[in-house]
Amino acid sequence: MSKFSTAPGAALQKMWNRLLPWPLGRWLFHRLLRLRVPYTGALGARVLSLEPGYARVALRDRRGVRNHLNSIHAVALANLGELTSGLALTSVLPPGVRGIVVHIGMDYFKKARGRLIAESRAALPPVIDRDIEHLAQAEIRDAEGEVVARAGVRWRLGPQPPR
Repeated sequence: MSKFSTAPGAALQKMWNRLLPWPLGRWLFHRLLRLRVPYTGALGARVLSLEPGYARVALRDRRGVRNHLNSIHAVALANLGELTSGLALTSVLPPGVRGIVVHIGMDYFKKARGRLIAESRAALPPVIDRDIEHLAQAEIRDAEGEVVARAGVRWRLGPQPPR
């Protein structure tokens, strides 16, 4: 069996599904995700739901993500959008396909305060046999359900190079 015979998100999804029923499963998933992607852990976001093509992630309002305007910093919102879209997209990547972010665009609609929820849905073209660019989006909402920001993350997807 080839090193790239399984889909990139398959192990992530399997780990999520295995840990979810446990009392501390989400916490443990976050810790393992943080080990795999250290920068992601610095944000302190928590995965609420992970299904093929869908991710829902929460960010708690705390001093470490705030700006001088007493709201959540724009870059923390960008990180939350990239994380959420990345989880959704990775979960549907087929075997032998890799992705890398090439652009992040953000639209900010209002100051972000309180607990935030980011959601992303991802779908792919049926075949990825050459490098392509693909847009994944994430909407970030506040506790009232209002959209505070929207991330557009452009990924370069293509065949995994041989190692």
